[in-house]
Amino acid sequence: MSDSNLIVKAYEADKEGVVLTVTPESAGWEYVGFQVVKLAEGQVLRRETGSNEICLVLLSGKADVSTKLQSWQGIGERMSVFEKIAPYSVYVPNEDVYEVKALTDVELAVCAAPGFGRYPARLIEPAQVGIEARGYGNIERRIHNILPEQESADSLLVVEVFTPDGHWSSYPPHKHDRDSLPDESLLEETYYFHVQPEQGFAIQRVYTDDRSLDETLVVRDGQTVLVPKGYHPVCAPPGYEVYYLNVMAGPTRTWKFHNDPDHAWLMTKPRE
Repeated sequence: MSDSNLIVKAYEADKEGVVLTVTPESAGWEYVGFQVVKLAEGQVLRRETGSNEICLVLLSGKADVSTKLQSWQGIGERMSVFEKIAPYSVYVPNEDVYEVKALTDVELAVCAAPGFGRYPARLIEPAQVGIEARGYGNIERRIHNILPEQESADSLLVVEVFTPDGHWSSYPPHKHDRDSLPDESLLEETYYFHVQPEQGFAIQRVYTDDRSLDETLVVRDGQTVLVPKGYHPVCAPPGYEVYYLNVMAGPTRTWKFHNDPDHAWLMTKPRE
């Protein structure tokens, strides 16, 4: 199970600090790129965005961030995602440049998708991140909407989710793999996981209606799961809290999902 080609594992940091990479080419899809960069205090990451828009999410640590026309000093607050406070993020359009200088050790998510130059670079502060509880009982989880469809971007949708131990999320199982609006949108998706305590694991199932894809994955701290299509529920085993960062993009920037008909009844279950 752990050898699935849907799991992308971390590797030893390269000279930029990159420890995990997903490109459209490596994933076999068209839209979503994703990297995790770990910077030591004082280390600087400088890049051109090229044809992609970028959402830089400070998963942990503090940094100075600048683009061609903007700069923000000393952003970042949480030292661990499990502090459960919303992150600082920076949106950077295509054909721009960004520089991140780490003021502490930093874990940075670099979320990428096609950009069309519609929006300028901006800071996304924690106060701008919509926080909600979704689900009920043991399918309740905490959502941080970092870059939802109501906020400006060309392609990217970015959200983070905290699943308490013993709970399920992305549940009931749903999918968004058909370009069939208004009923369903086609969105590729990555899940980047952290687990606390870190020796734990999460379980994620990725499956289609016809079961031509049907994999049950054991996911460990610091790994990424690719969701090219199909339903994709997540389970946090008892004793282990699970965090994931979702990056989505597709031909239309809207999140319209379809619940698995076998399990859609859970949405209408009477609450005691």
